[in-house]
Amino acid sequence: MHKIKILFFASLRDYVGSKSVEMEIPIGCTIEGLLDLLVTTYPRLEKVRELMMAAVDREYASGSQVIPQGAEIALFPPVSGG
Repeated sequence: MHKIKILFFASLRDYVGSKSVEMEIPIGCTIEGLLDLLVTTYPRLEKVRELMMAAVDREYASGSQVIPQGAEIALFPPVSGG
């Protein structure tokens, strides 16, 4: 297990009730695995789980990316434009 920091932006802050949290995750955990853990902890995230975008240490990441120890993860809700 290792510790990471997760930042929540825009409406995700409302779903979680905080702008950031620190969390222990298993070594080798991917972004997809982290999202599974977060939905278990914060069930309101389920409705936007498939639409969230993630960045690891300020670089956009795919769901299969393994999260390194001490990483800072930023999660963004779906964005609409016009």
